[in-house]
Amino acid sequence: QVQVVESGGGLVQAGESLRLSCVTSGRTSSDYAMGWFRQGPGKEREFVAAISRSGRDTNYADSVKDRFTISKDNGKNTVYLQMNSLKPEDTAVYYCAAKFVTWDIVILLRQSYDYWGQGTQVTVSS
Repeated sequence: QVQVVESGGGLVQAGESLRLSCVTSGRTSSDYAMGWFRQGPGKEREFVAAISRSGRDTNYADSVKDRFTISKDNGKNTVYLQMNSLKPEDTAVYYCAAKFVTWDIVILLRQSYDYWGQGTQVTVSS
């Protein structure tokens, strides 16, 4: 049974930073491509960032490019999302997702992921 658990959300002011963490259990995280998604109030869940199983390749939504950084520590089975220069429009529940893969690829589509965490709330005040 694979579990995905996020942490690190909170309330910050615009311009501040947060780092989200996502721990996977059940298999080593080097077997997984990972992604971060978010869902704001009244909005659909949207792609934020993704990373390949090795951590070598990454991809970002245009709205967060140059502000957010996704990284992976396979020794700790953990994926991070460093969020800098936060804006009120970044307010959302952030979800971590995992997909077992045999190739070192980045996965962007929400529907492609097999395992999801419960989400962590990020609120950015103006």
